[in-house]
Amino acid sequence: MEREMEWWISMPKVELHAHLNGSIRDSTLLEFAKALGEKGVILFSDVEHVIRKNDRSLNEVFKLFDLIHIITTDHTKVTRITKEVVEDFASENVIYLELRTTPKRNDSIGMSKRSYMEAVVKGLRAVDAVDVNFAPHYLGEGNPLKFGPVSDICNGTTKRKIFVRLLLSIDRRETTADAMETVKLALEMRDQGVVGIDLSGNPTVGDWMTFLPALKFAREQGLSITLHCGEVPNPKEIQAMLEFLPERVGHACFFKEDHWENAKSSKIPVEICLTSNIRTGSISSMDVHHFGDLYHAKHPLILCTDDSGIFSTSLSGEYILAASSFGLGKKEMVELGRNAIEFIFADDETKRVLREAFDSAAERWSFD
Repeated sequence: MEREMEWWISMPKVELHAHLNGSIRDSTLLEFAKALGEKGVILFSDVEHVIRKNDRSLNEVFKLFDLIHIITTDHTKVTRITKEVVEDFASENVIYLELRTTPKRNDSIGMSKRSYMEAVVKGLRAVDAVDVNFAPHYLGEGNPLKFGPVSDICNGTTKRKIFVRLLLSIDRRETTADAMETVKLALEMRDQGVVGIDLSGNPTVGDWMTFLPALKFAREQGLSITLHCGEVPNPKEIQAMLEFLPERVGHACFFKEDHWENAKSSKIPVEICLTSNIRTGSISSMDVHHFGDLYHAKHPLILCTDDSGIFSTSLSGEYILAASSFGLGKKEMVELGRNAIEFIFADDETKRVLREAFDSAAERWSFD
């Protein structure tokens, strides 16, 4: 069993739907929560048992989100979380990571959306356990050609390597002006690895038309866009989002038949988060999850974690879950992972390097 797990971890992987603050380590969350308890900010006993659990209820998940929100309005903590999240993904052979986060503002401590993102970038620069490429190649710094062969990570001869790109999230609680501020910040930080915009947050809050002007502007300026879409039953919004033709959508749990027809005809890639969908109750069981239909229809899809810390999962674990639930072999899962390269928000040269990494790994494996 241990050797089997080692194989799944050794498989190169691409992660395209990972929320930075939802991917925090339990040990780090516990440490921060204890410190807040000692300061009287929270009652530590209220959250300690939740943090220590692996199989959390939906109510417990929301309790952790509230705690994380308090923790992440601190520059130093944001930097540390970023560093650790990148190291954790790299440790399971994720070779390309798109990390999404909502730039936060907290005037009481002098945190602006920009200073929050600067803390994130500081975390990327602080990673020393692995080699991190987070700047687009055309800017010189972090050029994939200077980065060395990513394929080397599979044979253990060199330090692990990971490409990291950033997506700035518009929170559904925000105004049109707030959303536009996030997009303009993303444009200003393109030289620091920002490649796209995400729309996320509480799916029962906000109206699609509020965010549309900012999303249209982002597209006009060349930023890629992914939308949390169909997290709750909202047929009109789902239809409007699909008509916008985003580069990707996340979750798609409450699509109706006409939504799927539109998504499939437009070949919009779907970011699939199996464990998250089950834990949140969006999907009742794996046997009715839309992954199976999409996979057999050869529709573009990507396996992702969503919130690896909150939902106690990993990308390797998501691949194992998909393989066991839908009767797929290792060869099919490697192909699924390699296909994800086509849907990343990065340049062609980065895609070429990533394909080489997958092909190099596949050459050493026998799937018979």
